[in-house]
Amino acid sequence: MPPRDGAAARRPNIIVIVSDDHGYADRSALGTRDDVSTPALDRLAAQGASYANAYVTAPICSPSRAGLAAGSYQQRWGAFWFNDSEIGPAEVPTMAELLRAEGYATGYFGKVHYGTEHSGDRGTPPQHGYDESFYGLAGESMGRLNYLHHSEAAVDSYGEAAFPMAVQPLWEDGEPAELEGFLTDEIGARARTFISDHAGEPFLATVAFNAVHNFCWQLPPEELAKRGLPAYEDWNPGESEYLDWYDGAISPHLENGRAYYLAQLELMDAQIGQILDHLDELGLAEDTLVVYTTDNGGSTCNYGVNEPLRGTKYTLWEGGIRVPFLARWSGRIPAGAVRGGLASSMDILPTALAAAGADPQAYGHVDGLDLMAGFGADDDGDSGSGSGHETLHWDCGWQWAVRRGDWKLSFVDATSPVPDSIRRVEHADPGSGFFLANLARDESETTNLAALEPSVVAELTALHEQWRTAIDAGVSPVSV
Repeated sequence: MPPRDGAAARRPNIIVIVSDDHGYADRSALGTRDDVSTPALDRLAAQGASYANAYVTAPICSPSRAGLAAGSYQQRWGAFWFNDSEIGPAEVPTMAELLRAEGYATGYFGKVHYGTEHSGDRGTPPQHGYDESFYGLAGESMGRLNYLHHSEAAVDSYGEAAFPMAVQPLWEDGEPAELEGFLTDEIGARARTFISDHAGEPFLATVAFNAVHNFCWQLPPEELAKRGLPAYEDWNPGESEYLDWYDGAISPHLENGRAYYLAQLELMDAQIGQILDHLDELGLAEDTLVVYTTDNGGSTCNYGVNEPLRGTKYTLWEGGIRVPFLARWSGRIPAGAVRGGLASSMDILPTALAAAGADPQAYGHVDGLDLMAGFGADDDGDSGSGSGHETLHWDCGWQWAVRRGDWKLSFVDATSPVPDSIRRVEHADPGSGFFLANLARDESETTNLAALEPSVVAELTALHEQWRTAIDAGVSPVSV
């Protein structure tokens, strides 16, 4: 398919890399933590743009991934929390479906978790736009994939623990595929093969690592030995109840927990580096838009660090929804640029479609914005507000938040049983009632200004109610 008027002669390839539970502070380029080493992500940041105020649409994986795939607030089709999350229905096209319609080859490699997906469901990659795929259905195993074992033999060996330890076979183009080996390396290898196979045509590669989701001790024996880390056994149902075992296997109880997490992060980063090297080797680096983000804020129960942000996965504190977000397109995105405007994972879809030269009407229904609009021909790459969303909203049913400019208002329903469950099981505190912060002065959300700024609380509450009414009415796209 030829490019549309105004598009580049060579339409760019699109690579979207999504990690799992990556802590906001856990990039070595930030200098926040001295125990982190992420040279590939640092390379992306140095050669492209970092978005300092980038968010996901939910503080947990399933609805967040659904919003990314569709470029819109997933609340539009009723995806708020674990119990009701699904990928968008057939009438809501995904990025893969839209790019395939533009003549792109499409491939998906890694973790799938939009909700309760099963083989043949729309949530599986072959059913929402991907021509080639190698993936695991985390919705079938408590939202996780095992790092080392995926086979029928592993299922038999693990017995009752097979479900929580997620050792069932993976899938390749809709057919079962067994893998006894390190999944992070296999995801990277599959992505590189896809890139090689489609080097002569525009392609979309979605690379969804299960790293650095718990349980990070599931490392290859040679990596444990190299790092001087002891092996740690997965749950044995005959020895304890699962929740009792789980509580001892998460922060702050697991010895070497941070070291396991950092090992998984470094190994994922190495695979990202190999993908970047592969683009260089094939001469595709300048023709490829690479985007990196994660599905939600770092999980403190898994030793991720979100400093200086407050909170963690599951919560609407900044640490639950503000995420690492990098974009590189040589010659189009200034190297080393830092953007302060409000960005969202919803923006990946319209950015990719705009880069591909698609008719704007093809993606005019989405809530995301074209990130490239923030970079003009005379952009010098310095830090600045850039363009972006005027307002962003979050709604999990039992908690919601809205950010407009520097102001952020959040609300947690204290009558809901969910907050207590999260405090008890995940060691994360969502808060209670209204909390108003001025993020320009208080990035860590330490001081609640709700009582001092009642007019701001009223304004932002009304704004969120207006947004929710528009969402429920199916108004698209919303401007609030």
